[in-house]
Amino acid sequence: MNALRMLALALTLALGWGVSAQAQAPASPPAGLSQDQFDSLVDAISNSVSEKLKAEGALAPAPAAAPAPAPAASESKAKSKAPPPPKIVRVEPKAGPDPFAALIDGTVKVVNALPMLGTELARIPSLLDQQTAGGRGASAFLLLLCAVAVVAVAAEALLRLLLHRFRARLAASTGAEYGGRSIAHLVGLAILDGLGVLAVWLICNAATGAWFTGTTGQDRLAAAVLAGIFSWRLYILLFRIILQPELPTARLCTVDDREAKAMYLRISVVMLVIVLMRILGQVLVAIRTPTDALAAFQVLGGFLYLAAFLWLAFRSRVAAQQWFGGLRELAPVIGGLGRRWIPIAPLFFIALGVTLIYGAVSGSMHVGSAMVLTLNLVVGVLIFETLMQAFVRRLDSQLAGRTPASSTPKLPDVVARCIRVAVLIGVTVLIAESWVVQVLHLVSDNEWEQLTRSSRTAGVTLFVAFVAWELFKYMTDPYMGAKTKDAAQAIADGDAATGPASRLSTMMPLIRRTAAVLIILIAVMIALQDFGINITPLIAGASVFGIAISFGSQTLVKDIVSGLFYLSDDAFRVGEYIDCGKAKGTVEGFTLRSIKLRHQNGQVHTIPFGQLGQITNFSRDWITTKFNLRFARDTDIEKLRKASKKIGAELMEMPALADQILAPFKMQGVADITGNAIVVRFKFTARPGNPAAIQREAIKRMFSTFPALGFEFAKDGANVVVHTSSPSNDPGGEALPPLPTPANVPAAAVG
Repeated sequence: MNALRMLALALTLALGWGVSAQAQAPASPPAGLSQDQFDSLVDAISNSVSEKLKAEGALAPAPAAAPAPAPAASESKAKSKAPPPPKIVRVEPKAGPDPFAALIDGTVKVVNALPMLGTELARIPSLLDQQTAGGRGASAFLLLLCAVAVVAVAAEALLRLLLHRFRARLAASTGAEYGGRSIAHLVGLAILDGLGVLAVWLICNAATGAWFTGTTGQDRLAAAVLAGIFSWRLYILLFRIILQPELPTARLCTVDDREAKAMYLRISVVMLVIVLMRILGQVLVAIRTPTDALAAFQVLGGFLYLAAFLWLAFRSRVAAQQWFGGLRELAPVIGGLGRRWIPIAPLFFIALGVTLIYGAVSGSMHVGSAMVLTLNLVVGVLIFETLMQAFVRRLDSQLAGRTPASSTPKLPDVVARCIRVAVLIGVTVLIAESWVVQVLHLVSDNEWEQLTRSSRTAGVTLFVAFVAWELFKYMTDPYMGAKTKDAAQAIADGDAATGPASRLSTMMPLIRRTAAVLIILIAVMIALQDFGINITPLIAGASVFGIAISFGSQTLVKDIVSGLFYLSDDAFRVGEYIDCGKAKGTVEGFTLRSIKLRHQNGQVHTIPFGQLGQITNFSRDWITTKFNLRFARDTDIEKLRKASKKIGAELMEMPALADQILAPFKMQGVADITGNAIVVRFKFTARPGNPAAIQREAIKRMFSTFPALGFEFAKDGANVVVHTSSPSNDPGGEALPPLPTPANVPAAAVG
């Protein structure tokens, strides 16, 4: 722009110099132009350039005459480059009145327009009278129109009554326990309910084609009223499919019969009021009602809508709590809405009503459409959640229905969750665009398009990442089972119920963490690139940071690398009892750098992989348990072997222990002989996890059956025999009573 200005200024000076030179020394004009034409052309160019410079603010008045500078100063200034002039930014004042003042002014206009609105409403009956033009009178027209509306609604009710028996047969098999069959029956039931709405449409269109085909006010009003009746019944059809007032077995929401019927009727009344008010508004627009009177009508309509919705919210609070409370399993937010229906729903309706009134007063014509769109989208989300949960319940999901309730999500649950997130994102964007662009005017349409152009691609990328994570989590959930009592406790007291985890289950937590980090990083990088951010420096910086961490944390790297090799060698798994020299216990879990061991006494040891060293695993494949018992020295060894073998056979027949025993319980042989007993060793081989229970059961059977078979367990101590003198040695000639023989005198007391 500066170059253009300098060029124009140079052109002006050149032209001025040429004119002055021509005035001093007249020259002949160019060929083909007279002197007057040439002078006129020069004056026109000079005036055009001057006006252009004035418009751009570059032309300033000539400064006052100043004394000529010294020659040396002139030369120095000529050599130095003059700094550019400061840029002048002109900010235009905000056009329009103050918003608060405009609101007050609009309120005054609305109040003053109320009598005008009454006048316009009073004109409607007279405008409907077409007798002077050879048409129907107002009374005949209204009577015919009401008759058509009544016939249309009555035809729907009559058709539903005629199909009641067939509908009841379909509803009998619509329970969630019937699975896919119930979905087919629900679709058939919805089609039968839709036949009634189809009858309404046929009657309304037939009446419009038969009696209201002209272009008069009567015909246009009749077409609008009949179209409104059809839209009313079509909107109510959605609530009939969900609430099913006459067929409780086919009801898709958890609402009792009385509340379902009452809620359906209240919704019908509220929707009828909304349809009639919109038709009346169209009539006022058609008769060219002044703008202030239309604003007054919108204000009155806003108060009427608010009263109707508040009446619906308070009178149907029990049904709403039952309905939305039943959705809390898959949609906890809507379940919370059901628990707090009274504070949330009235506030929502009040906000919509106040916004509608404000739009009417301030003259914003988009507020009404934004309110209707918001209400329709919110109701649509509630209906969508209800239908989605009813559909998922009839598949193999974690909800109780066709299958019992499951603690882990199934594939239909994952798909439903992804669809739910996509729908919520779309609804949020539509509501935000309606209010931010059309109502609040925070940004223009072009600015909104620029704002959302890149964010749409980024949003799709993040959503795809979310779907990928949900599917990956679903596929890996079977290997992420909850921990039960582990092998360490089984070795300690035999109370464990399951064995250690598999190798894949052991490594799955690490795999899931790695996959989550990769998905998040890739999605964020792609989203940042969609926003126009150069991610190359981020990748380079992350690489340098990783190298710095590697050199600065060699111990950490050693722990991570050692852990990877331990896992690749399958040295231990979650739930196995190991001894690493520093500590022993059951593997409860691990991270990238350390392992957690739970001792049987309850202590938790956290050991870095780099310090584990040698691993001794007590829970891998099988375990042989040996224990010794002491019997009396005169025990028949062969008979004891047979009795032990019989007990082993009995243990193999026990259902609770049969699948755990790999080699039956038996006597291995005599392990030692002591002073008053023989030490016999018994053994069995079982699966790791619960050998103590097998040992306790074997000892219990031996203790209860061996005494009856003549086997006596050895007793600690020594038998002492006391010999007394003969009675003849007694000088008194009387025999002394025999002394009792002490039994089980401790060896330490002997001698």
